[in-house]
Amino acid sequence: MNQIQTLTPTTDADRRQAKPWTVDAVAALFELPFNDLLFRAQQVHREHFDANAVQLSTLLSIKTGGCEEDCKYCPQSAHFDTGLKAEKLIPLEEVMEAARAAKANGATRFCMGAAWRSPKPRHLDAIGEMISEVKALGLETCLTAGMLEDGQAEQLKTAGLDYYNHNLDTAPEFYGQIITTRTYQDRLDTLERVRQQGMKVCSGGIVGMGETRRQRAGLIVQLANLDPYPESVPINNLVQVEGTPLAGTAPLDPLEFIRTIAVARITMPRAMVRLSAGREEMPETMQALCFLAGANSMFYGDKLLTTSNPQAEKDRALLERLGMRCATEAELPAPAADKFEVCQAH
Repeated sequence: MNQIQTLTPTTDADRRQAKPWTVDAVAALFELPFNDLLFRAQQVHREHFDANAVQLSTLLSIKTGGCEEDCKYCPQSAHFDTGLKAEKLIPLEEVMEAARAAKANGATRFCMGAAWRSPKPRHLDAIGEMISEVKALGLETCLTAGMLEDGQAEQLKTAGLDYYNHNLDTAPEFYGQIITTRTYQDRLDTLERVRQQGMKVCSGGIVGMGETRRQRAGLIVQLANLDPYPESVPINNLVQVEGTPLAGTAPLDPLEFIRTIAVARITMPRAMVRLSAGREEMPETMQALCFLAGANSMFYGDKLLTTSNPQAEKDRALLERLGMRCATEAELPAPAADKFEVCQAH
């Protein structure tokens, strides 16, 4: 029998830390024995969420390729020859077809990604219509479209956008080895513009790019010390694409990825921690341990922007075998509410 418990994870006050995290403190979490780390993360997770419920998210590339940025991991960068052709913004009906299919397959969150350094005003007019129409289906909306200038976050807020995604990618001290066309402060400024408009922040990073464990701790510190920390934290495992500078990078130890999920859960207890890119290469046992470590959302469907993702049927079968279920809309943070309900299984 399910007992309904009311929590308040969406208020800014609840997500502010009494004391900022330090790199030393977060690095110490990474150093814990694996079982101890997962036990602690699972305890934190159960204090705030149903440990057996996972939000399903779908990510659609609404504008692919031709990006001006030189992010070394990204096949959509115009700086690298990956065989990916630049495309224009896709039409509204194509977006709606994907959104309706996502909802039919159990997704409650629909994310749209556009490969731009920064959107132009004409782009935002079209995207605003996409946001409004997708929301009309009852789906939570998220957009990632590069840096936002003054006034652009306000326009997205007016369209009804719930979340804006802008990842920090990695620790400040490693950032310059991955990206040179956009500064770390540029990313922080965009997140601040989003927050000022009252929208929710989606921000995480990518691991497995050659960074050290301490640099992974540095990324977590940057995220956890945002005031308040993000409501949504996607953790990506590098997908190596031929033609990008990071192709051929030594893969991250799977246990280290799971540790990163656990540390994110401990340091940002009320955030949605999302299993994002890289699941195609993850065995099911690894994904199961990520859920144990506190991940409570995954990107669902056959494509994650321009890289493959486990097939929808395979995802559903895995959740069923784990005795887990898809989170319902009633269990998720409402865009304009302070409270939401979580089904606590007994």
